[in-house]
Amino acid sequence: MHDDTPEVDDTLTPILTVERIEEDFYRGIATPGGKGRSFGGQVIAQALMAATHTVGPERRNHSLHVYFMRPGKAVEPVLYRVSRDMDGRSFATRRVVAIQGGKPILTMSASFQIEDAGLSHQEAFPPGITPPEELENELQLAERYPDVLSGDALAFLRLNRPIEVRPVGPMPPFDMSPREGTQYRWIRTRFPLADDPILHRAALAYTSDMGLLQAALTVHGRSWIDPGAKVASLDHALWLHGDFRMDDWLLYAMNSPWAGNSRGMTFGKIFTRDGRLVASVAQEGMLRVEDPTG
Repeated sequence: MHDDTPEVDDTLTPILTVERIEEDFYRGIATPGGKGRSFGGQVIAQALMAATHTVGPERRNHSLHVYFMRPGKAVEPVLYRVSRDMDGRSFATRRVVAIQGGKPILTMSASFQIEDAGLSHQEAFPPGITPPEELENELQLAERYPDVLSGDALAFLRLNRPIEVRPVGPMPPFDMSPREGTQYRWIRTRFPLADDPILHRAALAYTSDMGLLQAALTVHGRSWIDPGAKVASLDHALWLHGDFRMDDWLLYAMNSPWAGNSRGMTFGKIFTRDGRLVASVAQEGMLRVEDPTG
């Protein structure tokens, strides 16, 4: 599946694999080689995996809603406490609290469903999208524009990151032109994953937090790496509409209808290459970026 990129080690599956401590308590590993704040997508994905362990295999996660309460520490593991709120005939709901240092850093509500037939429709795949084979990924762009990124930012991109991103069209920080409307990125894991739908859903939960707030910043020609910028997710919602493979290319369409009061609102839709809409995303984040107009 990845003939066009070098083979790399699977660093994502260990991140997504939570350890059962006792009934309804799980632990997720620290970020391998991490430093500073935890990546929100990692905590979301680990919380989802913890919740998934408490429902039967016949139920698939179809939605989750998250509030970020405190910044996590990437160098420390996270404890997840699951509450089994409801087990119905078709649906089950769970609440998860992610804990570090004795304090909650994230809360999640998640719903699971036994798949059933029903009415079906979806938004169409956007026309005129350049295929990923014709695009450069973020590291290739960074190597082509060496003066754009700081040494730390370039070193971050050179890490064995578990997700490959190929922007469709110009994007910050390589092009700082303000742009409204929908922005597109191709996304996939940098290595094949096992044939487990639960793992692929957790991998998408992990990836859904990558770059979404940048859609709000791009409207103003700004970037999360701007000096003095403070950008953080406040809440995050993900709806999963069907099965997919996270190790095959998915198109992430992002837009931001509003920003104000040091916050930005963003939405995302995720399509398979054959045109199926498999996920929808909503996120609000803190955007504390200096306004050059005063």
